[in-house]
Amino acid sequence: MKHGKKYNEAAKLVDRAVQYEANDAIALVKKAATAKFDETVELHIRTGCDSRHAEQQIRGAVVLPNGTGKTVKVLVFAKGDKVAEAEAAGADFVGGDELIPKIQNEGWLDFDVVVATPDMMGVVGRLGKVLGPKGLMPNPKSGTVTMDVTKAINDIKAGKIEYRLDKTNIIHVPVGKASFTEEQLQQNYNALMDAIAKAKPSSLKGQYLRSITLTSTMGPGVKISTAKY
Repeated sequence: MKHGKKYNEAAKLVDRAVQYEANDAIALVKKAATAKFDETVELHIRTGCDSRHAEQQIRGAVVLPNGTGKTVKVLVFAKGDKVAEAEAAGADFVGGDELIPKIQNEGWLDFDVVVATPDMMGVVGRLGKVLGPKGLMPNPKSGTVTMDVTKAINDIKAGKIEYRLDKTNIIHVPVGKASFTEEQLQQNYNALMDAIAKAKPSSLKGQYLRSITLTSTMGPGVKISTAKY
């Protein structure tokens, strides 16, 4: 894969053979983020889990102390008095059945997170083939299927992110923006890693976290030591 001059310059800062401490990795990733836009800092965690086994699935959510640096658009499926509650809490879009054709037929996906009250999951279920592959399906484990729509919306707007295993048993999550201070990124990283460490499946044999890599959108990956996990 051919990389540009900026990437190659940034890559010289990183020793591929070294597993850095988190604070050093954060400093390096910030230094290597030289794009003209505010790059997202991402964490890629390779686990020893097997996502084909239900008991080894990892899925949850955590509120990052300093948010994600991104404005998140929230769609809420609700009815009755929950519609007004969702609107008052700051949901960007609220609706029910009438949104199905808009999403299914018109391909409308101008939102980042979907929240639903339990009594609306029958409706939302019809969108499984559209929302599922995009990771947008509401889920009780991540707190997006709930009657407390106010808390769900507030948490999401404050910087709540979901983490889950993909088909290759890797977790990909944002930690913040390159414009964040090292301290802000460190706090977000700690909150995320604490949650993921606690989510270790009890049935897992062998090493849980095999590798941790921190990177910015356009920058090189920096390996973080897995020793403490």
